[in-house]
Amino acid sequence: MTRYGLLIMPSSNRVYAESSVALTRAELELFSRSALGDRISGIAPEVIGGVRYVTFDADGLDARDTAYLANLSSGYALFAIEGELLRPIPLHPLDRFDDDLITIQKYAGKTNEQFTKLLLNATLLSTAFAGEFLERRFRVLDPLCGRGTTLNQAMMYGFDAAGIELDPKDFESYSAFISTWLKRKRIKHQIEAGPVRRERRIVARRIQVTLAANKEDYRAGETQRLDVVQADTTRAGEFFRNGTFDAVVADAPYGVQHGSHTARGLARSPLDLLAAATPVWAGLLRAGGALGVSWNTYVARREDALKVLIDAGLEPAQDQPYLDFRHRVDQAIIRDIIVARKP
Repeated sequence: MTRYGLLIMPSSNRVYAESSVALTRAELELFSRSALGDRISGIAPEVIGGVRYVTFDADGLDARDTAYLANLSSGYALFAIEGELLRPIPLHPLDRFDDDLITIQKYAGKTNEQFTKLLLNATLLSTAFAGEFLERRFRVLDPLCGRGTTLNQAMMYGFDAAGIELDPKDFESYSAFISTWLKRKRIKHQIEAGPVRRERRIVARRIQVTLAANKEDYRAGETQRLDVVQADTTRAGEFFRNGTFDAVVADAPYGVQHGSHTARGLARSPLDLLAAATPVWAGLLRAGGALGVSWNTYVARREDALKVLIDAGLEPAQDQPYLDFRHRVDQAIIRDIIVARKP
């Protein structure tokens, strides 16, 4: 049995940095249970040389094991602890593009990139396809995609990403960003953008991108797809086929800076939005797929959110480590995660 030390990635967000050790412990336990055969034990915070680590025991991690752990949302470096020495373990994450795809956008209200990755990981690891994390080209939908933080992380992993966003300014901002970024990086791609018409009426706007990390993959047809629609999320079924997504990942409005849109107008509670949209999102999932939702517990109780997911025919995970993702964002937001699988 070998003792390992995971160095936590620094965060410019002081409040998130304070929660990162506890969140990493929960995420590491989920990786162990879903992808590593429950072979990790003794997960604990530890200070080594004045620096915070998450340490754990495992019986001989091989290259495939460390390839999984390389994608931990707050993992910075991994070491085997040998006496008083730390031996570096090479890590090779799934990342297909430069990290500025994730970090370059700066705007008020942007969700922390590390948390975005955590929510995506937790959802993917809760699908029936968690064992294919390293090989499968997951199809991921963010039904409240804003300016595309989750979409970009899914693309970074090499997955196909789709999103729907009601706010025209957010849609325009993301469309401009991704178009400019692809050109500046000289990434081989093709863009189709314009209005969506039904019965001679414009019902939405859409941008669809076909891309590949390199020209060889593009020529071979090994491409990724990005598909973003500007419309109400409750209409997602009009633009995407049911049963075609492996994961639906949603960061619900926190009811602080902005509300959530429903048929009745603007609502401060995300519950109205979840109640209206979750049946649609659940329909878009394939069997074995998972829905991951984060929300502000100050404006909606966990029990109420669970009921919405159950009523939509989903099976929420209600044990550890899923109960350990609750953390403080600021004085008005305590954020939590619920993940539910479609049977």
